[in-house]
Amino acid sequence: MRNIVRMWRTWKHGRKFAQKGVGCRFPHKYLEVDGHVELGAYCRFRNNTILRTHGEGKIVFGTRSGCSYYCILEATNLIQIGSGVGIAEFTVIRDTNHLVYGTKEHWRYTPQIAQPVLIEDNCMIGSRCYIMPGVTIGEGAVIHAGSLVTKNVGAYEIWAGMPARFVAHRTDNLAPSRIKLFEELVAKHGIQKDRYVNLTYDDKGLDEQTADLPFGGQE
Repeated sequence: MRNIVRMWRTWKHGRKFAQKGVGCRFPHKYLEVDGHVELGAYCRFRNNTILRTHGEGKIVFGTRSGCSYYCILEATNLIQIGSGVGIAEFTVIRDTNHLVYGTKEHWRYTPQIAQPVLIEDNCMIGSRCYIMPGVTIGEGAVIHAGSLVTKNVGAYEIWAGMPARFVAHRTDNLAPSRIKLFEELVAKHGIQKDRYVNLTYDDKGLDEQTADLPFGGQE
């Protein structure tokens, strides 16, 4: 019975999207989709996610990306999420904000600025982050939990803080102890396989043989 409810919710929520790829799942009760939202294949959203656009705004997700609980994405221009991106709970991403510099007017009456937010492939956004308008987060970057991102983040960089600042690169100039720790963990546990598609995720994305199969490549 529980599986039937999940399948029904996936069908019900799936009708809210302007475009939806194969294998997407929305098994939870609450998912708000208001406006133009496009999904690639195998996207997933947990309970109480809000995806909202205004006017000509768009939110676009690539393949195998998604949001955890209580995330809010709001666009009047464009929020573009690449493939393989994970956005953790309570994160807020907006492409619009009030311009309050240069005036003493009440903030409600100040002009708004709208600049696209781009999050490239394979990024991880930690819990309770806030991504500001006009920000680009490069491929494979990691944003630490509780960060306010106001500047562009380079590929494979780790940023943290309020406001977020560069902490380290994931592979360049690492301390030998960190490299050793990674090598020990890989030797002990191996590289984790994708939980939704029976493959290890790599730069190529979906395997051609499973890309058109529903529910994570399982017939």
